[in-house]
This record gives sequence, C-alpha cells and structure tokens, in this order.
Amino acid sequence: MADEQTTALMTDMYEYTMLDAALRDGTAQRRCVFEVFTRHLPEGRRYGVVAGTGRILDALERFHLSDSDLAFLADRSIVSRETIDWLEHFQFSGRISGYREGEMFFPNSPILQVEGTFAECVLLETLLLSVLNYDSAVASAASRMVTSAKDRPCMDMGGRRTNESAAVAASRAAIVGGFQGTANLLAAKMYDLPAIGTAAHCFTLLHDSERDAFQAQIDALGKNTTLLVDTYNIEEAVKTAVEVAGTELGGVRIDSGDLAALAQRVRNQLDALGARNTTITVTNDLDEYALASLQSAPVDSYGVGTMLVTGSGAPTCAMVYKLEERENRDGVMQPVAKKSKDKATVPGRKLAYRSYEYQLADCEHVIAGSEEQLNAFQPQDNWKDLFVTYVGHGQIDHSYQGHDAIMNAHRHRAEALRELPIAAQSLMKGDPAIPTETTVL
Repeated sequence: MADEQTTALMTDMYEYTMLDAALRDGTAQRRCVFEVFTRHLPEGRRYGVVAGTGRILDALERFHLSDSDLAFLADRSIVSRETIDWLEHFQFSGRISGYREGEMFFPNSPILQVEGTFAECVLLETLLLSVLNYDSAVASAASRMVTSAKDRPCMDMGGRRTNESAAVAASRAAIVGGFQGTANLLAAKMYDLPAIGTAAHCFTLLHDSERDAFQAQIDALGKNTTLLVDTYNIEEAVKTAVEVAGTELGGVRIDSGDLAALAQRVRNQLDALGARNTTITVTNDLDEYALASLQSAPVDSYGVGTMLVTGSGAPTCAMVYKLEERENRDGVMQPVAKKSKDKATVPGRKLAYRSYEYQLADCEHVIAGSEEQLNAFQPQDNWKDLFVTYVGHGQIDHSYQGHDAIMNAHRHRAEALRELPIAAQSLMKGDPAIPTETTVL
C-alpha cells in the first residue's frame, strides 16, 4: 500500500455507469445529500465506534484518475468519451460532515453526510463504505477488548491474519478503539504509532539452546526486552531467562496453554527469583471474552491478532450509503426515501444530537428535514451536537488527519464510552446502550 496510490478506482463499476448516464441526461449536476448509516448493530452489541474518517480524507486527496485509469475506462467502454473528458478534471468540491472518529454510534446514526453534485457524490460510495465498515468494525471490537482488559494495555498483532492493506487499516483503527501499539511497521511509520515486537518461537528454535537464544536477544535488545518462554518448558525457560538477564529482565511472553493458570505460576516464580518488576504479556487467539476471563490473572499486557482484525466475529458494520435529498428539475431541494421492504429510509438530510441525564447519555436524537427546517431547529439545552465538518467547499480540514487526529480519537472514545450507561460495557447480548429517536420535521 503506497502513500501515492490513487483511490479513484476503488469503487464498484456501477458508480461510473450511473455517472455516465446522469451526465448524458443532465441530472449529474443536481445537488444531492447522501448519508452513511447502519440499520442495526451486530447481534447483541451495545454500541459501535466510528473509525476511518481520517483515512477517508487521506483517500479523498488521492481521488484523481490517472491517464492509465482513464484509458482503462475507455478501453473497457465503461463510460463514454464525454464522461472521460469530465473525469479528467474531477475534484470533489462538496461538503462532508458527520460523527467524529472515536464517537459512539447506534442504529440509524447518520455517521457521515456527503453533500455535492450527484456526479461527485456517487463516485465516493464504495470507497466510503469500505473504509467505514471495516475500520469501525475493528475499532468497535478493540473497544470491547480494552474494556475487558480493565485498562491493561492491548497491542495489535493481527497483521498476518488479514490482507496486507487491511492490516495497516486495522492497526490504525485499533488505536482509535483504545489499543496502545501495533506490531505492523508500515502502520507505525504511516501514522507515527508505537511499534512493539521482539522475537518468535523460530528464534529460539534457531539456536542450539534456549539459553543461547535468550542471551542473543538480550545482547541485541538489552535486558528490558521481553522473552518468549513457552517454546519448551515454561518453568525452565523463566528460570533461564532470569539467570541470563538478571532480575532486571523487562518481561516474558506466554503464547499457549491455560493463560490464567500459567500467568499465576510465572508471576509467583518471577517474584521468588527476585524479578518482581518483570512484566507478563500473554497472546494466543484472544478476544474480549478471553480477556474478561483473565481479569484476575497477574497479566500486564495483551497481544491480540485474529479476533481484532476480523471485528471479533463482526467484520463489517453493515453500513449503507443512501440518497436522502436531491435537487428537482425546478432547482428545489427535495427529500427522498426508499420504501423497499425492510430497507426503507428516512427522507431528508439529518442532524444528530445526544441527550444526557445525570451526566449519562440517555438518547440519540436524529432530526430529519429540509435544509431550511434544520437551520431553524433549536435543540434542547442538554443535547450535544454530534456533527463535525470534515470537508467544506472541497477543502479538507487537515486537523482530522494524521497522528494527532488518531490520538484525539483514541481519547475521545474513552470519554464517550464513560458517558454511556454502564450496561454499554457488558459482554452479554442486549439492546443498544441508548435508544435512537428519529424526528421528521
């Protein structure tokens, strides 16, 4: 995944065929408002965490068709020559607003709102959904894991359990969701994230003895490194580790077996050997339920892989991108809606607020109506506006990109979760932590 990679073909073909037809019949320049939302959370989940909007802004900066892209569209006869000419000068000039990264979302939350001409908005559909669906799924799973870990650091080790581009996205989303670092060096470089990692079992197996392996690692990385102690016999490995590094050994890692029982034995052994400050990290197919079961174990940090990058069983948030308002032939903005069975939408652009009682959120309020109606709407005093503006008149607000934006989202997630009723942190299946009320003006 290269920084300069174009994103304009990260789309479904029908976005371009719709553009072509709309340019032909004159509707392509009609003003439109599209909205991203999900009709439901994954079964039993109490909330979701928005992640990926910063990546969307990065992608929007690279949303330009190269000569080879245009040639591909022409050679395949996907669009007409006239549309190729239009695409040569494409640049998004509209407005994008929505929930900030790290914010909680619920069914029917208007997570992202895109306003512009039909031509420029329709081309973004697949890109927006692919980023938000995956990143928010990972961040939501990460948040549940961090809660279960009771503030013990969780680290992303999922790069080898997904494709190479998703691994980088997952690292970023994991930090938004509350994780503290990543093993993925490209993600660490791109987003200035803390990188973690020392050695795998193969390093121990490479050497003639475990002692030789430990000595080599300490010689290279220092006594503060973390030694992997379950290649052979854990008790012997811990003893050897302390003999080689001394009581100043930084940490040990356990990657197999009954992690709670082993952590207890290792902690007692380390203390008996005088290595009281040596930390214990555990890995091995952890999820939020496994982390919850380890709350009473003397574990200092966790490495999480497969279940993180797969959303812990919910690898997508089922988000959709729907047209909610469009300009009619008379130039008047008109709310529109689908009436499809089980897929009906609420007409009109939206505002979103969250109300509070005794400093706890008690309801999500979605207000739908025309631009004029929403401009005149007055929320109640205890309602918090959930929208921020990411792009105005085609100009990106760069404060929502880069390392600082990720860390701001990381902190905001923790604050937003604390504002929800405590039932939000339950791993038991249940309804969303707060209800969503939709009002059509």
